[in-house]
Amino acid sequence: MATTETTARPVGREWGVLLVLCGAIFLEGVDVSMVGVALPSIQADLGMTPGALQWVVSAYVLGYGGFMLLGGRAADLLGRRRVFLFWLAVFVLFSGLGGLAQDGWVLVLARFVTGLSAAFLTPAGLSIITTAFDGPRRDQALLVYGGVGAAGFSLGLVVGGLLTALGWRWVFFAPVAVALVVLAAAVKVLPRDADRVRGRFDLAGAATATGAMLLLVLAVAEGVWQALVGGLVLLAAFAAVERRAAQPLVRPGLLRVPNLVRVNLAALLFAASFFGFQLVAVLYFQQVLGWSALETGLALLVAGVDAVLAPTLTPRLVARFGLIKVITAGLLAAAAAYALFLRIDAGWGYWQVFPTVALLGIAFALAYGPLTIVATDGVADAEQGLAGGLLNTSFQFGAALGVAGVTAVVAFGDTPLEGYRSALLVPVAAALLAAVTASRGARRRSA
Repeated sequence: MATTETTARPVGREWGVLLVLCGAIFLEGVDVSMVGVALPSIQADLGMTPGALQWVVSAYVLGYGGFMLLGGRAADLLGRRRVFLFWLAVFVLFSGLGGLAQDGWVLVLARFVTGLSAAFLTPAGLSIITTAFDGPRRDQALLVYGGVGAAGFSLGLVVGGLLTALGWRWVFFAPVAVALVVLAAAVKVLPRDADRVRGRFDLAGAATATGAMLLLVLAVAEGVWQALVGGLVLLAAFAAVERRAAQPLVRPGLLRVPNLVRVNLAALLFAASFFGFQLVAVLYFQQVLGWSALETGLALLVAGVDAVLAPTLTPRLVARFGLIKVITAGLLAAAAAYALFLRIDAGWGYWQVFPTVALLGIAFALAYGPLTIVATDGVADAEQGLAGGLLNTSFQFGAALGVAGVTAVVAFGDTPLEGYRSALLVPVAAALLAAVTASRGARRRSA
């Protein structure tokens, strides 16, 4: 049943909490996507080989995807505010270190620790929202939060292009300035950790889960089959440990929460489609069309429409049609956006690109926030951090899978343009599979 406008909106101090956490998730989204635009400049300045340059991206994914489950559970056990503030400070330090790097290995180290900080920071922030807001205000807050996070992903390329035009080091320095503002505000407005969970940390589960995630992300991102085998072995060990642990890292019953597994799979496929498309689009714009980093960023500017639509239009659509239809519509819009891009040729200009980018912004506005709601719905407050960790782990694995998938297909093209056209089938298929998965698994709700 739809709620009134008044009861659905955050009130009083909740607005301050929501603004701080939206600032953090926007920063995380921008940081993930804008570095890709700066890679050619980084390579030229630091003299990195293509293999070494890949680690600027892979190191971040390893830190983020590998430690996400651990980060989510740490927020539940150690206190969400405490974990959020500490790891935001770590983010500030190591993003700054990345901007100061004079050697490739220093930049790779900085990116790994920045990804590690995001692995703790993101689920802590999400769980603060899901526990600090009640009822309709929780859903409204998650839609705003999800919309801002999606805008960070889509606008990251724009911001990356603008900053790279000034110098690639600004891609790392600018987030430091924003993060310091968010950190100062967070100290004042975030609620104290009154709901901190009392219990022991599942060290064996944490070690096997983190090891498995690290190896599996490495296998997907770098194509190392030995890492895949090792990751699967550790994953089996993790399952065995969790069945016997008195206070497991991931309670087996959590995976039986309605829709949790399906919505995480849909999120994984959605991320795979977007990051796979992003890689193809950036390479096409710069290598085939000859656009600069700035021109590439500006071409993608319209995707930021999700920042406006997510908190305004999406709640109305959810109230009218329910989460299931809105999520499915968003994922189908993404598939349509990628399908339109299949027609790329060497003579395209901005107006040929525009429909795909606009549809992608609409897709994020419709899908990202509602997916977040379903992924945390029905989960006890004591496990909200872990639920957030599962969702963001799915996004990171999806990103790695999407990039690996399109990279493999591009190599089979006789020309770069043919390779890019073929590779675009990967995001189209992933988005369609995400739509099918979400439509069969998401439970019908209204805001």
